[in-house]
Amino acid sequence: MNIALLLSGGTGTRLDSDIPKQYIEVCNRPIISYSLERLALHSLIAAIQIVADQDWQEQIADWLIAAELNPKFKGFSSPGENRQLSILNGLEDIKRYAEDSDCIFIHDAARPLLSEKQITDCLNAAEGHDGVIPVLPMKDTVYASQDGRSIQALLNRNEIYAGQAPEVFCLGSYYEANISLLPDQILKINGSTEPAVLAGLDITMIPGDEKNFKITTKEDLARFIRIVKESQIKN
Repeated sequence: MNIALLLSGGTGTRLDSDIPKQYIEVCNRPIISYSLERLALHSLIAAIQIVADQDWQEQIADWLIAAELNPKFKGFSSPGENRQLSILNGLEDIKRYAEDSDCIFIHDAARPLLSEKQITDCLNAAEGHDGVIPVLPMKDTVYASQDGRSIQALLNRNEIYAGQAPEVFCLGSYYEANISLLPDQILKINGSTEPAVLAGLDITMIPGDEKNFKITTKEDLARFIRIVKESQIKN
């Protein structure tokens, strides 16, 4: 079984908005709804767990019912102190109804341009591996600097990749990889794949999607609004 864990517990402080960015409405729909709809309608996704603050859970549930997308929805999980603890909370809840051999598909609600192809590619690539991460190659020259002012080294950009969400992991081994980082080391984790790499799990890379960007700044939001409006005009 493939279970989607949608992360929607962030506050989006860098966007300087009155509400978390994933709940801002774009063309009469909250941003979270775009990726959630894609997951709910995908044939390879059997269940959906959502990490969201309690203040927003009722509104998300109402939207799911109104959009007739609730059959796969299993429940809400509470946000943690950081992103990785939010993931761990989701994993704990998922383990109540899933098997260790099931796949967990982790995605950010603030990445609304998730494509059907990206979902399919990630899940298909998971076979025979402990996990999958989509990556983008580095286009610019990459330097290393310890103080942010002077350059210590020139890095080989052909060996460096930028990781994206979604990421897919085998539930049992990924859960244990996260548990092993408690209580303190997990607070230092920045990316979903880091616990798997630290645990020595077999993680394969597949091509990412540049369109699947994360809404972090006002410029990102404006870009997404423009893309949605252009899409509506074409349709």
